[in-house]
Amino acid sequence: MPYDNQRAYDRLIFEVSSPGRIAFSLPAPDVPVEPALAALPEKYRRREPAQLPEVSELDVVRHYSRLSQMNYGVDTHFYPLGSCTMKYNPKINEDMARLGGFARLHPLAPEALAQGALGLMHELAAMLAEIAGMDAVSLQPAAGAQGELAGVLMIRAYHEARGEKRTKVLIPDSAHGTNPASTALAGYEVIEVKSDAEGRVDLGDLERHLGPDVAAFMITVPNTLGNFEPRVMEIAELCHDRGVQVYMDGANLNAILGLTRPGDLGFDVCHFNLHKTFTTPHGGGGPGAGPVGVKAHLEPFLPTPIVSKRDDVYTLDWKRPQSIGKLQAFWGNFGMHVRAYTYIRTMGADGLRAVSENAVLNANYVMKRLEGHYDIAAPGPCMHECVLSARRQKKQGVSAMDVAKRLLDLGFYAPSTYFPLIVEEALMIEPTETESKETLDAFCEAMIRIAKEAETDPQPIQQAPLTTPVRRLDQTRAAREPNLRWRPAAR
Repeated sequence: MPYDNQRAYDRLIFEVSSPGRIAFSLPAPDVPVEPALAALPEKYRRREPAQLPEVSELDVVRHYSRLSQMNYGVDTHFYPLGSCTMKYNPKINEDMARLGGFARLHPLAPEALAQGALGLMHELAAMLAEIAGMDAVSLQPAAGAQGELAGVLMIRAYHEARGEKRTKVLIPDSAHGTNPASTALAGYEVIEVKSDAEGRVDLGDLERHLGPDVAAFMITVPNTLGNFEPRVMEIAELCHDRGVQVYMDGANLNAILGLTRPGDLGFDVCHFNLHKTFTTPHGGGGPGAGPVGVKAHLEPFLPTPIVSKRDDVYTLDWKRPQSIGKLQAFWGNFGMHVRAYTYIRTMGADGLRAVSENAVLNANYVMKRLEGHYDIAAPGPCMHECVLSARRQKKQGVSAMDVAKRLLDLGFYAPSTYFPLIVEEALMIEPTETESKETLDAFCEAMIRIAKEAETDPQPIQQAPLTTPVRRLDQTRAAREPNLRWRPAAR
């Protein structure tokens, strides 16, 4: 039975207004505690009163309210993180995910009682397949990296079903770090492919590595320098001629929604980062969702189960003998599915295309405003993100990390630094489509101010941040001596 807010309200009014009744079952102050104390073993009892501060409720509320105001979130500030697409999450998505029929549904409920949820998953998978030009989609992966792993495992199963033994996967040197990690976890040897002077795939180096032992080529489109690979279809054809599958890391899909489709470019597999492209919550370690789409020849290997529709009834299909199996408990991060479904239905086809057009426009605007103050990593127009370099600032003793720390003083979150690895003193900026021109101008002015400070007075930048509650941390020590467990202070 759905939760009835009116019934809850009526009961509350009855409880607090009826004579002799009380809404809360708290013990009276004079209830003896000895029986409860006697049940507690002696070794766990306090020897002296707890050292608790005596403060008023108002002081407590103000303390935690001030702490909450120090939190940095996309609802309050601009995130220029490159490749992370920290875009605004419409609140209607949250409202839909909180609906009782979704939020309170047990994942093991009988199919007959979960037709709405299964129907949503079935429709979302079809939408994602259409958006990406794929033939089938699994919603099961709980993160982009797990989507990558699923895709590589399906490629491995495909080659094994054909009796082929392929042991290597090729990955560009500009790739996201999850690409080689997922590939190695799937049991493949990772081979690096070099980039050319413009940051795109060096076709000559790719051809040198394309042997009969190569299973796949993984590539991000647009790439991590924010540029589209103009020869991507030639790359796909080159790989297919050698029997090599082509995998697209979909982390940057926010740049090409409605403009082009991975399947039409020749890709056999791609994954979707719902938290990047389709406005499900991002940050803090989760929650994530990384559906994976495939062309028809890989569909038999999709993880089990998939949602199918038979005679207007939705069901979980487990009878897939070539499947790579189950990736995790239950059917995926369902709350993220609801949010992504709501976003796609709200935007429509024209809206999704506008998302990418505005994201590309914003990134190019930022790049053009800053190109006279920082070096540009790759020539030509960018897509959804631009990559700058603080090489000229480094000559003044100001590193990319210093620039990032100084931005915190000026009220902005820092962009991604030192990535991609092939760019010296890299600063990767992705404004997304959700930021206004006024916000972008304020950010650019802050970046220009820092560039001028580096020329005239670099010392404050080297010491930044100066105004944040926590100053610059010793990152080297933090990496070598991680404090993974809270310990009480010594007395």
